[in-house]
Amino acid sequence: MVSLRALAPSLTRITTAAAVGAALYIGQGNSDLIDEKAVEFSRAVLTQTDIDGEVISCEGPKDNAPSFAQREKVGTGKGPKVEFVIDPVDGTTAASKGRKDAIAALACAPTGCFQVLPDDGYYLKVATDHHSLGKISLDMSIEEIVRTTAYNKGLRLQNFTVIMLERERHIDILRSLRKLGVRIILIPDGDIAGAVVTCIPGSGVDILVGAGAGPEATIAATAVKSLGGTMLAKVWKGKKDDPDRLDRLRKEGVDVDRAYKEDELAKGNELVFAASGVTKGELLDGVRFIPDGAIVDSICMRLPSGTVVKSEAKLRFKGHPVYKQLLT
Repeated sequence: MVSLRALAPSLTRITTAAAVGAALYIGQGNSDLIDEKAVEFSRAVLTQTDIDGEVISCEGPKDNAPSFAQREKVGTGKGPKVEFVIDPVDGTTAASKGRKDAIAALACAPTGCFQVLPDDGYYLKVATDHHSLGKISLDMSIEEIVRTTAYNKGLRLQNFTVIMLERERHIDILRSLRKLGVRIILIPDGDIAGAVVTCIPGSGVDILVGAGAGPEATIAATAVKSLGGTMLAKVWKGKKDDPDRLDRLRKEGVDVDRAYKEDELAKGNELVFAASGVTKGELLDGVRFIPDGAIVDSICMRLPSGTVVKSEAKLRFKGHPVYKQLLT
């Protein structure tokens, strides 16, 4: 049986395809078309991949955007049984406006390893590196979390950097952070990349905080765990939520009153995270089209080894089973 480790290069091909499909429409103002093409191209690669796979969660349904179907079967059916959580484009709006920080990302593991956080409303997330593993919790206030993380990293608050989505729902968090005097990076989209960079030495980003969608939490937790960091997530209970939302989440098996840790979002030690850049960002460069092809930057992380592989693929579209359509 082929191991998940051996599959890792094939998984990067999936996010590469999603990135190329999405990049065709950067700046065109059509978010749905970007998602549609990312799904179409990545599905085409998955169809050729020797796995018995299932997409157990995909970002998109919350916004009625094109996505993989829940529990969609993927692969040739001839390989190992695996499950996926996929975000065809994390930062669709950013890509549609030609802005930074859009990536295609996925997490893959043997069947039964992922905690599904449905794409239904938002989840509070905190991610940081190994220094605060086991030392912070979502029972603490944001101020306590930031102070504790800064202390564990040996940083003064004025030298400590928080990354978060720029959203109206974060106004109170932003006010608290500014009172602390920390440095703040507000991003328009893309909290998967935001979580990952907190665990990369020398990135200059120390912690991600804020509320975002559910599938991204599991995808990011897979990467953060592979890098030895910590990620926490729990249901965000917003004032504008659909009153039936919590009941829907309970029916999906989500405990709406507890925080999930990285080991619960992504169980076990056989995990793969893969991502490819759509537009230039903190984590990856964007797709660059060249005559008859494209250049795509990707990153792949896996457990148990903790290996991180950054790669640059130079694609030739002529004769390629997925990309040849782009030359017609």
